[in-house]
Amino acid sequence: MYNQMVVYELSDAEVDRIFHALADATRRDIVRRTVVGEASVSDLAADYEMSFAAVQKHVAVLESAGLVTKRAEGRQRLVRANPATIRRARSLLAVYEQLWRARVDRLDDLFAEERTEDRAEDRENPGD
Repeated sequence: MYNQMVVYELSDAEVDRIFHALADATRRDIVRRTVVGEASVSDLAADYEMSFAAVQKHVAVLESAGLVTKRAEGRQRLVRANPATIRRARSLLAVYEQLWRARVDRLDDLFAEERTEDRAEDRENPGD
């Protein structure tokens, strides 16, 4: 059931870095904005009520997790989302979703079996 390909593509440390990075709303917004195209750190910072340095730190966390790449163009630092890492994270979430759906389905089956057994017992012992 567990997709071994996803397991081999991402180490536990990489998974931790990715989901730590995505745990923050500002960082998720930076990823969302840079999926469409490159944005300078200055342009990104203009939309947040925090210092330029704070936005740089958010970008650094995303870059460390592999969710964005940053390149220099003159004096600007341009940030772009890294679709390959985003796909890996999405694949991992899909694996977890399948795992949990299978567990919920198994619980549903167990409850259905219990209800069937209870009904059969009620038919066998109608006066109890």
